[in-house]
Amino acid sequence: MNITIDPDSAEPPYEQVRRQVIELVGRGELLVGSKLPTVRALAAELSIAPNTAARAYRELETADVIETRGRNGSFVKARSDSAAARAQRMTVSHVAELRGMGIDDHAIAEMIATALKRP
Repeated sequence: MNITIDPDSAEPPYEQVRRQVIELVGRGELLVGSKLPTVRALAAELSIAPNTAARAYRELETADVIETRGRNGSFVKARSDSAAARAQRMTVSHVAELRGMGIDDHAIAEMIATALKRP
């Protein structure tokens, strides 16, 4: 997840995280079903307090952008059960399975590109 915090911004850090996650989802860089870092991992990565990261996640849940599934973590939530949302969930699941088989991302991308060329 490519998020940066501007410590000199008038915008609070939790709001910067919230806004940037929404932007990443909107641009399709975070797909439906994508797992987000844990609160502690995000806080460490961005050098912010865990409570700040937790507040950002709470705000994103309230906005219906993410959902937390208990100990399983937080995930980008589908806005509706549209075909595109289902396709994104299937793609995320398929890529996770391929990674679980030890296939690297470059090889996965090549497989997808080859599949797209077929009629």
